[in-house]
Amino acid sequence: MPFGYLVPVILVGLATALALVPARRPDLLARLSFRAGVVLDELPQLALYLLLITTVLTIAQGDIKSPAGWVLVGVAILVMGGLVVLIRRGFRARRSVRRALADARIAPAPARRWPWLRIVVAPYYRRRRDVTRVPNISYGDAGRRNLLDLYLHRSRPAGAPILIHLHGGGYSGGHKNSQSLPLIYHLASRGWVCISANYRLRPSAGFRDHLTDAKKVLAWAHKRAAEYGGDPATMVMSGSSAGAHLTALCAFTQNDSRFQPGFEDSETSLAAAVCLNGYFGEYYTGPGLPSSPFDYVRPDGPPFFIAHGDLDTEVPVEQARAFAERIRQVPPNDVVYVELPGGQHAFDLFHSPRFEAVIDGIDAFIASVRSARQQPLP
Repeated sequence: MPFGYLVPVILVGLATALALVPARRPDLLARLSFRAGVVLDELPQLALYLLLITTVLTIAQGDIKSPAGWVLVGVAILVMGGLVVLIRRGFRARRSVRRALADARIAPAPARRWPWLRIVVAPYYRRRRDVTRVPNISYGDAGRRNLLDLYLHRSRPAGAPILIHLHGGGYSGGHKNSQSLPLIYHLASRGWVCISANYRLRPSAGFRDHLTDAKKVLAWAHKRAAEYGGDPATMVMSGSSAGAHLTALCAFTQNDSRFQPGFEDSETSLAAAVCLNGYFGEYYTGPGLPSSPFDYVRPDGPPFFIAHGDLDTEVPVEQARAFAERIRQVPPNDVVYVELPGGQHAFDLFHSPRFEAVIDGIDAFIASVRSARQQPLP
């Protein structure tokens, strides 16, 4: 049996099994399920190419010479079937997004051409020629953890909507140039001023520090984004995982001086909030005040768009579902809640059918928000 063929079949097979049926317990297996899902849930086609090519080459070179070798080929074919199931799951996201928009009485966004070449062969490549990145602009006094990147259309249109994105990482890791980049580049290519920011992390920082940094980014955008063509009248904040936790808190504590030490009078309002695979529970340690977005829901919050995978092993989908319901219980708050079939945590890293469908939903959601506020669409 060729060892060089055995290894990829076994490794891809185990990863595919964990992606298809992720484990929540024990912790080690749950972590492995998450890591397998991050890659295979969004990029199953790459693993399919690998197995297909290695299988064809192994057979063509005459390396399969025993019954055990043909059994291994059969296993590889079964694994490829599992990868096809993962691919089909990803395409089901479009139907879920449209159903969620319909439930919220929001029309779908105009059809756009998905970046199929990237999806099929280079889903990890996020840059665009019509977008320029201005890195490492300081918005606070905490060094590299208080830096932001700007993503701008090269034509620099005036009066552009603004998106602020906050990365995830459990408040212990993560970086501004890593998550939701397909969304950021997509909006920047449409003329938006997009901002992706670092913030202070554990253990040197705590709950108040994280939230203060997020609000400093908002204050900076309200004050400075016009220099780059941005219009603070449409200020949208998005976040992934822990960044979604911060986004939800910012949405319900707009202009709250408790979390704006030294800049109490600065504007930190939002027009809309987007939470992707978000965590909405309590913070690690007691900060001396409530730390879950559930505790801050109030009637004057902005509209929300929440998307969560139904197979998320890091943050159970029930938490996102409950938070969406909590928002609905406090009218006139609006929320679009999308539950993604087969979605794992961190589904927003690559160009994939699942995340492209979510981007279409965000487009429609933001267009609805701007229309309600009687602002012109881009």
